[in-house]
Amino acid sequence: MKIVQALKAANQPWKFLQENAVLKNPLVLVFANRFLLEQPEVIADIREQFPYEHLVFGSTSGEIVANQVHDDTIVVTAIEFEKSSFEIVTENILNFDKKAKPLGEALYAQIPKANLKHLFVLSEGSFVNGSSLIKGLEHQLADAVSITGGMCGDDARFLKTLTSYKENPKEGEVILIGFYGPTLEITFASFGGWIPFGPERKITSSKANVLFEIDDQPALNLYKNYLGDKASELPQASLLYPLSVMPEGKTEPVVRTILSINDENNSMVLAGDVPVNSRVQLMMASVDGIAAGAQHAAEIAMKNRNSPPQLALLVSCIGRKLVMNQRVEEEIEQVQEIIGKQTAITGFYSYGEMAPFNGESSCELHNQTMTLTLISE
Repeated sequence: MKIVQALKAANQPWKFLQENAVLKNPLVLVFANRFLLEQPEVIADIREQFPYEHLVFGSTSGEIVANQVHDDTIVVTAIEFEKSSFEIVTENILNFDKKAKPLGEALYAQIPKANLKHLFVLSEGSFVNGSSLIKGLEHQLADAVSITGGMCGDDARFLKTLTSYKENPKEGEVILIGFYGPTLEITFASFGGWIPFGPERKITSSKANVLFEIDDQPALNLYKNYLGDKASELPQASLLYPLSVMPEGKTEPVVRTILSINDENNSMVLAGDVPVNSRVQLMMASVDGIAAGAQHAAEIAMKNRNSPPQLALLVSCIGRKLVMNQRVEEEIEQVQEIIGKQTAITGFYSYGEMAPFNGESSCELHNQTMTLTLISE
Protein backbone atom coordinates (compact mmCIF):
# COMPACT_ATOMS: atom_id res chain seq x y z
CA MET A 1 0.00 0.00 0.00
CA LYS A 2 1.32 3.41 -1.01
CA ILE A 3 -0.21 6.51 0.58
CA VAL A 4 0.13 10.21 -0.21
CA GLN A 5 -1.54 12.75 2.09
CA ALA A 6 -1.87 16.49 1.72
CA LEU A 7 -3.44 19.35 3.65
CA LYS A 8 -4.55 22.74 2.42
CA ALA A 9 -6.09 25.69 4.25
CA ALA A 10 -7.99 28.37 2.36
CA ASN A 11 -5.67 30.59 0.30
CA GLN A 12 -2.63 28.59 1.45
CA PRO A 13 -0.31 26.29 -0.53
CA TRP A 14 -0.62 22.51 -0.35
CA LYS A 15 1.33 20.78 2.42
CA PHE A 16 2.26 17.17 1.65
CA LEU A 17 2.87 14.78 4.52
CA GLN A 18 4.73 12.29 2.32
CA GLU A 19 6.61 12.65 -0.94
CA ASN A 20 4.13 13.55 -3.66
CA ALA A 21 4.60 10.36 -5.67
CA VAL A 22 2.56 9.41 -8.73
CA LEU A 23 0.18 6.61 -7.75
CA LYS A 24 -1.45 3.90 -9.84
CA ASN A 25 -5.27 4.03 -9.83
CA PRO A 26 -5.58 5.21 -6.20
CA LEU A 27 -8.62 5.66 -4.01
CA VAL A 28 -8.60 9.38 -3.17
CA LEU A 29 -10.50 10.47 -0.05
CA VAL A 30 -11.17 14.22 0.18
CA PHE A 31 -12.50 15.42 3.53
CA ALA A 32 -13.11 19.16 3.73
CA ASN A 33 -15.15 22.02 5.10
CA ARG A 34 -18.49 22.33 3.32
CA PHE A 35 -17.95 25.96 2.29
CA LEU A 36 -14.70 24.99 0.55
CA LEU A 37 -16.37 22.12 -1.29
CA GLU A 38 -18.96 24.58 -2.67
CA GLN A 39 -16.27 26.58 -4.48
CA PRO A 40 -15.57 25.41 -8.08
CA GLU A 41 -12.05 26.81 -8.00
CA VAL A 42 -11.25 24.74 -4.90
CA ILE A 43 -12.49 21.55 -6.58
CA ALA A 44 -10.47 22.40 -9.69
CA ASP A 45 -7.38 22.83 -7.53
CA ILE A 46 -7.93 19.43 -5.88
CA ARG A 47 -8.35 17.76 -9.28
CA GLU A 48 -5.17 19.42 -10.55
CA GLN A 49 -3.13 18.24 -7.56
CA PHE A 50 -4.69 14.75 -7.63
CA PRO A 51 -5.43 14.00 -11.32
CA TYR A 52 -6.98 10.61 -10.63
CA GLU A 53 -10.29 8.96 -11.46
CA HIS A 54 -11.57 7.74 -8.10
CA LEU A 55 -12.10 10.90 -6.06
CA VAL A 56 -14.52 10.64 -3.13
CA PHE A 57 -15.60 13.93 -1.51
CA GLY A 58 -17.19 14.43 1.90
CA SER A 59 -17.96 17.53 3.98
CA THR A 60 -17.02 17.48 7.64
CA SER A 61 -17.34 18.99 11.08
CA GLY A 62 -13.53 18.95 11.30
CA GLU A 63 -10.78 17.23 9.35
CA ILE A 64 -8.40 14.62 10.78
CA VAL A 65 -4.92 13.92 9.41
CA ALA A 66 -1.96 12.33 11.20
CA ASN A 67 -2.47 13.27 14.88
CA GLN A 68 -4.05 16.64 14.15
CA VAL A 69 -7.56 18.08 13.87
CA HIS A 70 -8.18 20.97 11.49
CA ASP A 71 -11.08 23.29 10.67
CA ASP A 72 -11.76 25.06 7.38
CA THR A 73 -9.27 22.89 5.49
CA ILE A 74 -9.03 20.21 2.82
CA VAL A 75 -7.43 16.89 3.76
CA VAL A 76 -6.64 14.50 0.91
CA THR A 77 -5.49 10.89 1.29
CA ALA A 78 -4.61 8.98 -1.88
CA ILE A 79 -4.24 5.23 -1.41
CA GLU A 80 -2.71 2.85 -3.95
CA PHE A 81 -3.56 -0.77 -3.20
CA GLU A 82 -0.79 -3.09 -4.37
CA LYS A 83 -2.31 -6.51 -3.57
CA SER A 84 -6.02 -5.79 -3.31
CA SER A 85 -8.69 -3.67 -4.98
CA PHE A 86 -11.75 -1.51 -4.43
CA GLU A 87 -15.06 -0.70 -6.12
CA ILE A 88 -17.27 2.35 -5.58
CA VAL A 89 -21.02 2.81 -6.17
CA THR A 90 -23.24 5.74 -5.34
CA GLU A 91 -26.93 6.66 -5.12
CA ASN A 92 -28.80 9.84 -4.21
CA ILE A 93 -31.41 9.83 -1.43
CA LEU A 94 -33.46 12.40 -3.37
CA ASN A 95 -34.14 9.69 -5.99
CA PHE A 96 -35.64 7.47 -3.26
CA ASP A 97 -38.15 9.95 -1.80
CA LYS A 98 -35.65 10.42 1.07
CA LYS A 99 -36.13 6.78 2.13
CA ALA A 100 -32.78 5.33 3.17
CA LYS A 101 -33.60 1.61 3.36
CA PRO A 102 -34.35 1.14 -0.37
CA LEU A 103 -31.32 3.29 -1.15
CA GLY A 104 -29.15 0.96 0.92
CA GLU A 105 -30.62 -2.07 -0.85
CA ALA A 106 -29.89 -0.46 -4.24
CA LEU A 107 -26.31 0.32 -3.28
CA TYR A 108 -25.60 -3.21 -2.12
CA ALA A 109 -27.24 -4.68 -5.25
CA GLN A 110 -24.76 -2.72 -7.40
CA ILE A 111 -21.56 -3.59 -5.57
CA PRO A 112 -19.64 -6.62 -6.97
CA LYS A 113 -19.82 -9.53 -4.49
CA ALA A 114 -16.89 -11.80 -5.45
CA ASN A 115 -14.08 -11.60 -2.86
CA LEU A 116 -15.82 -8.67 -1.10
CA LYS A 117 -14.28 -8.24 2.35
CA HIS A 118 -15.50 -4.94 3.77
CA LEU A 119 -17.80 -2.01 2.99
CA PHE A 120 -17.11 1.59 3.96
CA VAL A 121 -20.04 4.04 3.81
CA LEU A 122 -19.75 7.79 3.33
CA SER A 123 -23.25 9.21 3.61
CA GLU A 124 -25.05 12.50 3.35
CA GLY A 125 -25.54 13.56 6.97
CA SER A 126 -28.44 16.03 7.10
CA PHE A 127 -31.53 13.96 6.33
CA VAL A 128 -30.45 10.36 5.70
CA ASN A 129 -31.69 8.02 8.45
CA GLY A 130 -28.47 6.14 9.16
CA SER A 131 -30.22 3.24 10.87
CA SER A 132 -32.47 2.66 7.86
CA LEU A 133 -29.53 2.95 5.50
CA ILE A 134 -27.70 0.19 7.38
CA LYS A 135 -30.82 -2.01 7.33
CA GLY A 136 -30.94 -1.66 3.57
CA LEU A 137 -27.26 -2.45 3.12
CA GLU A 138 -27.52 -5.51 5.37
CA HIS A 139 -30.74 -6.85 3.81
CA GLN A 140 -28.86 -9.32 1.57
CA LEU A 141 -25.41 -8.95 3.13
CA ALA A 142 -23.12 -11.97 3.32
CA ASP A 143 -22.10 -12.89 6.88
CA ALA A 144 -18.39 -12.48 6.16
CA VAL A 145 -18.73 -8.85 5.04
CA SER A 146 -18.45 -6.07 7.63
CA ILE A 147 -19.58 -2.45 7.40
CA THR A 148 -18.14 0.75 8.85
CA GLY A 149 -18.41 4.40 7.88
CA GLY A 150 -19.89 7.74 8.79
CA MET A 151 -22.37 10.51 8.11
CA CYS A 152 -20.87 13.68 6.68
CA GLY A 153 -20.89 16.89 8.69
CA ASP A 154 -21.30 20.66 8.40
CA ASP A 155 -19.44 21.90 11.48
CA ALA A 156 -22.15 22.57 14.13
CA ARG A 157 -24.45 24.31 11.64
CA PHE A 158 -26.65 21.30 10.69
CA LEU A 159 -27.67 23.10 7.49
CA LYS A 160 -26.52 20.75 4.72
CA THR A 161 -23.78 18.27 3.93
CA LEU A 162 -22.06 17.47 0.65
CA THR A 163 -20.73 14.20 -0.79
CA SER A 164 -19.88 12.82 -4.21
CA TYR A 165 -17.89 10.29 -6.20
CA LYS A 166 -16.06 11.63 -9.27
CA GLU A 167 -18.60 14.46 -9.64
CA ASN A 168 -18.42 17.79 -7.85
CA PRO A 169 -19.80 17.58 -4.27
CA LYS A 170 -23.59 17.82 -3.96
CA GLU A 171 -26.46 17.14 -1.58
CA GLY A 172 -28.05 13.74 -1.04
CA GLU A 173 -25.27 11.41 -2.20
CA VAL A 174 -24.47 8.17 -0.36
CA ILE A 175 -21.23 6.45 -1.38
CA LEU A 176 -20.35 2.79 -0.83
CA ILE A 177 -16.73 1.65 -1.12
CA GLY A 178 -16.09 -2.08 -1.34
CA PHE A 179 -12.68 -3.52 -0.46
CA TYR A 180 -11.58 -6.81 -2.05
CA GLY A 181 -8.83 -9.35 -1.76
CA PRO A 182 -7.58 -12.22 0.44
CA THR A 183 -4.53 -10.27 1.64
CA LEU A 184 -6.61 -7.45 3.16
CA GLU A 185 -6.79 -7.29 6.93
CA ILE A 186 -9.51 -4.92 8.14
CA THR A 187 -10.41 -4.48 11.79
CA PHE A 188 -12.64 -1.89 13.42
CA ALA A 189 -14.12 -0.64 16.67
CA SER A 190 -16.42 2.03 18.06
CA PHE A 191 -16.50 3.39 21.60
CA GLY A 192 -17.80 6.50 23.32
CA GLY A 193 -16.78 7.25 26.87
CA TRP A 194 -20.02 9.06 27.79
CA ILE A 195 -21.75 8.51 31.15
CA PRO A 196 -25.53 8.11 31.63
CA PHE A 197 -27.16 10.17 34.38
CA GLY A 198 -30.62 10.84 35.75
CA PRO A 199 -33.58 8.46 35.76
CA GLU A 200 -34.02 5.76 33.12
CA ARG A 201 -37.19 6.34 31.12
CA LYS A 202 -39.13 4.59 28.33
CA ILE A 203 -39.88 5.76 24.80
CA THR A 204 -43.66 5.59 24.47
CA SER A 205 -44.16 7.19 21.05
CA SER A 206 -41.78 7.36 18.10
CA LYS A 207 -41.61 6.72 14.37
CA ALA A 208 -38.26 5.60 12.94
CA ASN A 209 -35.87 8.39 14.02
CA VAL A 210 -38.55 10.87 15.20
CA LEU A 211 -39.12 10.85 18.96
CA PHE A 212 -42.52 12.08 20.16
CA GLU A 213 -43.00 10.90 23.76
CA ILE A 214 -40.96 9.64 26.70
CA ASP A 215 -42.95 8.20 29.60
CA ASP A 216 -46.10 9.45 27.84
CA GLN A 217 -44.84 13.03 28.02
CA PRO A 218 -43.83 15.21 25.06
CA ALA A 219 -40.18 14.35 24.49
CA LEU A 220 -39.05 17.85 23.59
CA ASN A 221 -40.63 19.38 26.71
CA LEU A 222 -38.93 16.80 28.92
CA TYR A 223 -35.60 17.39 27.26
CA LYS A 224 -35.90 21.16 27.53
CA ASN A 225 -36.61 20.84 31.26
CA TYR A 226 -33.34 18.98 31.69
CA LEU A 227 -31.36 21.50 29.66
CA GLY A 228 -32.73 24.55 31.48
CA ASP A 229 -31.14 27.73 30.15
CA LYS A 230 -29.39 25.78 27.38
CA ALA A 231 -32.75 24.80 25.84
CA SER A 232 -32.69 27.94 23.69
CA GLU A 233 -29.53 26.60 22.03
CA LEU A 234 -31.18 23.44 20.68
CA PRO A 235 -30.36 21.41 18.61
CA GLN A 236 -26.66 22.28 19.05
CA ALA A 237 -26.90 22.02 22.86
CA SER A 238 -28.01 18.39 22.52
CA LEU A 239 -24.52 17.49 21.33
CA LEU A 240 -23.37 17.96 24.92
CA TYR A 241 -26.25 15.91 26.34
CA PRO A 242 -27.08 13.02 24.00
CA LEU A 243 -29.45 10.15 24.74
CA SER A 244 -28.50 6.59 25.63
CA VAL A 245 -31.05 4.34 23.89
CA MET A 246 -31.42 0.63 24.72
CA PRO A 247 -33.88 -0.98 22.26
CA GLU A 248 -35.85 -4.04 23.33
CA GLY A 249 -33.92 -7.25 22.76
CA LYS A 250 -30.54 -5.50 22.52
CA THR A 251 -27.65 -5.97 24.95
CA GLU A 252 -25.80 -2.73 24.18
CA PRO A 253 -27.24 0.80 24.14
CA VAL A 254 -26.67 3.16 21.23
CA VAL A 255 -26.11 6.88 21.67
CA ARG A 256 -28.33 9.29 19.78
CA THR A 257 -27.93 13.01 19.18
CA ILE A 258 -30.67 15.37 18.00
CA LEU A 259 -30.51 16.70 14.45
CA SER A 260 -33.53 19.00 14.64
CA ILE A 261 -36.54 19.86 16.79
CA ASN A 262 -40.20 20.63 16.03
CA ASP A 263 -41.76 23.01 18.54
CA GLU A 264 -45.22 22.59 17.01
CA ASN A 265 -45.58 18.91 17.91
CA ASN A 266 -42.85 18.76 20.59
CA SER A 267 -40.85 16.16 18.68
CA MET A 268 -37.15 15.63 18.04
CA VAL A 269 -35.47 14.18 14.95
CA LEU A 270 -32.50 12.03 15.93
CA ALA A 271 -29.61 10.75 13.83
CA GLY A 272 -30.88 7.15 14.00
CA ASP A 273 -33.89 5.07 14.95
CA VAL A 274 -35.36 5.29 18.49
CA PRO A 275 -37.83 2.39 18.75
CA VAL A 276 -40.87 2.42 21.03
CA ASN A 277 -40.25 0.69 24.41
CA SER A 278 -36.53 1.49 24.30
CA ARG A 279 -35.04 2.49 27.62
CA VAL A 280 -33.53 5.97 27.47
CA GLN A 281 -31.25 8.12 29.65
CA LEU A 282 -29.48 11.42 29.26
CA MET A 283 -25.68 11.33 28.96
CA MET A 284 -22.80 13.65 29.67
CA ALA A 285 -19.03 13.47 29.25
CA SER A 286 -15.69 14.81 30.39
CA VAL A 287 -12.66 15.52 28.22
CA ASP A 288 -10.71 12.77 29.99
CA GLY A 289 -13.57 10.32 29.53
CA ILE A 290 -13.77 10.99 25.79
CA ALA A 291 -10.00 10.65 25.32
CA ALA A 292 -10.05 7.39 27.28
CA GLY A 293 -12.93 6.19 25.08
CA ALA A 294 -10.89 6.83 21.94
CA GLN A 295 -7.98 4.89 23.43
CA HIS A 296 -10.29 1.99 24.25
CA ALA A 297 -11.67 1.95 20.70
CA ALA A 298 -8.11 1.74 19.35
CA GLU A 299 -7.28 -1.09 21.73
CA ILE A 300 -10.32 -3.07 20.56
CA ALA A 301 -9.48 -2.48 16.88
CA MET A 302 -5.86 -3.58 17.40
CA LYS A 303 -6.76 -6.71 19.34
CA ASN A 304 -5.89 -9.92 17.48
CA ARG A 305 -4.53 -8.15 14.40
CA ASN A 306 -1.97 -10.17 12.47
CA SER A 307 -0.13 -7.19 10.99
CA PRO A 308 0.26 -3.50 11.85
CA PRO A 309 -2.32 -1.25 10.15
CA GLN A 310 -1.10 0.83 7.24
CA LEU A 311 -4.15 3.10 7.11
CA ALA A 312 -6.56 4.22 9.82
CA LEU A 313 -9.91 5.79 8.86
CA LEU A 314 -11.21 7.71 11.88
CA VAL A 315 -14.81 8.92 12.19
CA SER A 316 -15.49 10.82 15.40
CA CYS A 317 -18.59 12.77 16.40
CA ILE A 318 -19.00 16.56 16.32
CA GLY A 319 -20.35 16.31 19.89
CA ARG A 320 -17.02 14.93 21.11
CA LYS A 321 -15.21 17.79 19.39
CA LEU A 322 -17.42 20.40 21.06
CA VAL A 323 -16.87 18.90 24.51
CA MET A 324 -13.09 18.61 24.08
CA ASN A 325 -12.74 22.04 22.47
CA GLN A 326 -9.06 23.06 22.55
CA ARG A 327 -8.06 19.57 23.72
CA VAL A 328 -9.71 17.76 20.80
CA GLU A 329 -6.43 16.41 19.42
CA GLU A 330 -5.94 14.41 22.59
CA GLU A 331 -8.33 11.72 21.34
CA ILE A 332 -6.43 11.42 18.05
CA GLU A 333 -3.13 11.24 19.93
CA GLN A 334 -4.55 8.47 22.13
CA VAL A 335 -5.46 6.51 19.00
CA GLN A 336 -2.07 7.05 17.41
CA GLU A 337 -0.31 5.89 20.56
CA ILE A 338 -2.12 2.55 20.32
CA ILE A 339 -2.04 1.92 16.56
CA GLY A 340 1.51 3.22 16.01
CA LYS A 341 3.05 6.27 14.38
CA GLN A 342 3.78 4.28 11.21
CA THR A 343 0.06 4.20 10.40
CA ALA A 344 -1.31 6.88 8.07
CA ILE A 345 -4.34 8.48 9.75
CA THR A 346 -7.17 10.31 8.05
CA GLY A 347 -10.83 10.95 8.82
CA PHE A 348 -13.38 13.49 9.87
CA TYR A 349 -15.80 14.68 12.56
CA SER A 350 -19.28 13.49 11.68
CA TYR A 351 -23.03 13.55 12.31
CA GLY A 352 -23.03 9.77 12.93
CA GLU A 353 -20.68 6.80 12.96
CA MET A 354 -21.24 3.27 11.62
CA ALA A 355 -19.67 0.10 13.01
CA PRO A 356 -20.64 -3.15 14.73
CA PHE A 357 -20.48 -3.38 18.50
CA ASN A 358 -17.37 -5.13 19.82
CA GLY A 359 -17.64 -8.85 19.09
CA GLU A 360 -20.75 -8.52 16.90
CA SER A 361 -21.11 -8.67 13.13
CA SER A 362 -24.16 -6.54 12.37
CA CYS A 363 -23.52 -2.82 11.92
CA GLU A 364 -25.10 -0.11 14.09
CA LEU A 365 -25.43 3.63 13.74
CA HIS A 366 -23.70 5.39 16.63
CA ASN A 367 -23.45 8.97 17.80
CA GLN A 368 -20.78 10.46 20.04
CA THR A 369 -18.26 7.65 19.42
CA MET A 370 -14.76 7.33 18.05
CA THR A 371 -14.99 4.77 15.24
CA LEU A 372 -11.87 3.30 13.66
CA THR A 373 -11.37 1.24 10.52
CA LEU A 374 -7.81 -0.16 10.33
CA ILE A 375 -6.58 -1.47 6.98
CA SER A 376 -3.47 -3.33 5.82
CA GLU A 377 -2.68 -5.61 2.91
